Amino acid sequence: MTIVHRGDDVHVEIAKDDLSTTRLIDDGVVPLNPGQARVVVDAFGLSTNNITYAHFGEAMKYWDFFPSTGEDASRWGRLPVWGFGEVVESTNAELAAGVRLFGYFPMGDQLIITPFVTSVGVVDTSAHRAHLASAYNSFRICASDPLYRADREDLQMLLYPLFFTSFLIDDFLADDGALVGADVVVSSASSKTAVGLAFMERRRGARVVGITSQKNLEFTSSLAIYDDVVTYDDVASLPRRDAVYVDMAGDPAVRLAVHEHFGDELLLSLVVGGTHFGAPTPSPTSRPPGPRPTFFFAPDRVSARTKQWGADELNARVAVAWHDFATFSDSWILRRDVRGAEKITKVYESLLRGDVDPAEGFVCSLREGESGS
Repeated sequence: MTIVHRGDDVHVEIAKDDLSTTRLIDDGVVPLNPGQARVVVDAFGLSTNNITYAHFGEAMKYWDFFPSTGEDASRWGRLPVWGFGEVVESTNAELAAGVRLFGYFPMGDQLIITPFVTSVGVVDTSAHRAHLASAYNSFRICASDPLYRADREDLQMLLYPLFFTSFLIDDFLADDGALVGADVVVSSASSKTAVGLAFMERRRGARVVGITSQKNLEFTSSLAIYDDVVTYDDVASLPRRDAVYVDMAGDPAVRLAVHEHFGDELLLSLVVGGTHFGAPTPSPTSRPPGPRPTFFFAPDRVSARTKQWGADELNARVAVAWHDFATFSDSWILRRDVRGAEKITKVYESLLRGDVDPAEGFVCSLREGESGS
């Protein structure tokens, strides 16, 4: 890691063309323009989900949320993370200092936003974010958020953004009557988004099958939310019946094995994540049997349900499911407090290599010696 300068508003930046290369950069004290607010980032979660943001940073515009301000800025990006922050300065009449927010922040000390306050939270209307998915531009005001519990901040920053995706996938599958009764087959079954989905599927009575690596087999089975768990080289042992494939791994070889095994019994192939970074691409002579893989983009589902139900109803439904899942998660997640840029960078590098226990969740703060939650 290159240390450009250490000051009061430090950000970890990642080289877009080499994700293993990082640097620290200081923005200095940037004065607020009229209508802006300064949010200090207290703590944020770091997981494989953030590595997905890095790998798909260009394709999905994740790097566009928090542009670099340093030298050679086009080469560098600020990794999006989910966490808590507090408004410490505001020139916006709608948002006072002292308000605590949960949302999408850069891996850094501070964020300047141009807030628009709604009935459910705060939207950052900064010009550079206008073309980006609205779901990622919104912050929840903790004082009025049905999700929020002060004693569950760690769980919320570690799991809620992933669980929200799980909730939306479950909602999507349950909304299609043609899929009722089909097995839900999930790759990268030890990932936190997969765990959330399995929890939701079992909650509504579906049969759930997890596919995982040999090293994560014991952990995945111990969760007791999958009806069956197999390793990647044992897909052919699964019973052939109507099934839906939810692809968290993004591994073409695993996808091919699932498609070939289930054939016409595979009703839907949904691509969600890419935990198997750098996986080799198979070269079959023809397209795999079964349905064409379809990419699931969570913000589209949010928009659809917000129009149908309204934001308040969507938030209420998610909150009920979230509190159930949070109670379940207390039994298995291992919280790790990580303080300071050097230690955070080491955790990021471990996640990039895939050298992390799937039960671990990293609660991070760039300010050493201060509470991470």
